[in-house]
Amino acid sequence: MVTDLCDWLHLRWYHTHDSRRSPGGFPDLVIVGPAQVVYVELKSEKGRVTPAQKEWIDALCGALQDAYIWRPSDWPEAQRVLTMLAKGTL
Repeated sequence: MVTDLCDWLHLRWYHTHDSRRSPGGFPDLVIVGPAQVVYVELKSEKGRVTPAQKEWIDALCGALQDAYIWRPSDWPEAQRVLTMLAKGTL
């Protein structure tokens, strides 16, 4: 649903489909708007965030980047963030 909304809003997104040769923890999605980039880790409602994923999210936020962990229950926030990203108002 997240990438479908990105497509509908004309946001560019990237997801590494096979990350076995990459260092662990990098967020699932990099989403690019007209003036900003956000990083998103997608989890199921009960999915655990690994220590490496938390380290990446914390490092990105520490570097003044917008990084999120979204679960299905976060869909309203995801819609709000992506809509604002598409408008360049995030």
